Amino acid sequence: MPNRITVKRGFASDNNAGVHPKVLEAIAAANEGHVIAYGDDPYTEAAVELFREHFGKEVDVYFVFGGTGANVLGLKAATESHHAIICADTAHINVDECGAPERFTGCKLLSVPTKAGKITVDQVLPFMHAVGFEHHVQPRVISVSQATEMGTVYQPRELKKLSDFAHKNGMLLHMDGARIANAAVSLKATLSAITRDVGVDVLSFGGAKNGMMYGEAVIFFDRSLAKDFKYTRKQGTHLSSKMRFISAQFSALLTDDLWRKNAIHTNTMAKLLAQELAKIPMVEISQKVESNGVFAIIPKKYIAKLQQQSFFYTWNEEISEVRFMTSFDTTPEDISAFVALVKKTLR
Repeated sequence: MPNRITVKRGFASDNNAGVHPKVLEAIAAANEGHVIAYGDDPYTEAAVELFREHFGKEVDVYFVFGGTGANVLGLKAATESHHAIICADTAHINVDECGAPERFTGCKLLSVPTKAGKITVDQVLPFMHAVGFEHHVQPRVISVSQATEMGTVYQPRELKKLSDFAHKNGMLLHMDGARIANAAVSLKATLSAITRDVGVDVLSFGGAKNGMMYGEAVIFFDRSLAKDFKYTRKQGTHLSSKMRFISAQFSALLTDDLWRKNAIHTNTMAKLLAQELAKIPMVEISQKVESNGVFAIIPKKYIAKLQQQSFFYTWNEEISEVRFMTSFDTTPEDISAFVALVKKTLR
């Protein structure tokens, strides 16, 4: 037997969390016998049907390994290389995907500055001057993150305004939903109410940040965009041979509202963490806590010392802003211990 590794929960990222026990049970249950590979199996069929229960019978659903793949391939299905994708400057596709969206779609990303991670129609308008001018890339997609990289959440009316503008101008609305469960819970909304019902055309649906081991879904509300997606996914190296192990995880997540229960807990823990940190002198909560991200400004001289005890990320070096993320397995005891550490360090 290998030596047991001792680890502890922290607040660096919801990616750092383990796997929900019900998801592990689903993986184990799928590990019986042989089924056809590459998604032609009953587990994948069942998972797709569950997605259609949540999003509508008219959607097309494809499973991929990770979030960057979901974003890149979903955007590629909606664009040509002379197109542009408009997004917030903080968007994951702009900051944290190593240029993959631009490399594999051939499109140019046009970013707009934001304070809270959300873009508006007024910020998109200046890019419309390029429409029809052959020397400029042509705006094709508005991409939003829900929840945003700043932990904030788009209201349904904000998304509808963006989609109406996009569709009126021959564009599409793409949503990076790596934390869509947290957004839906924050809004007390169904998944369809903040996607299909507000005009989203392509959605990256996150699983890994909400209790899964790995796996994301690309959902097409505009099914014409999915016409050749099975080839795009294969060429993009995201066609899983043993897809049943992704599919089974999604079935667990979408059964008995596990996705919602996990997100409720995660969001609740974030609010508790923010509430307790806000009581500490020299700590300033810098963003609205609307999902599972807590952003705070802490004197720079204390950050490295805190990170040695409980690692987290510095978000904005210039203003000494850091980010804490809660997860489905965060406990009140974890928060109490961390808050005590912060108090002791900043004393």
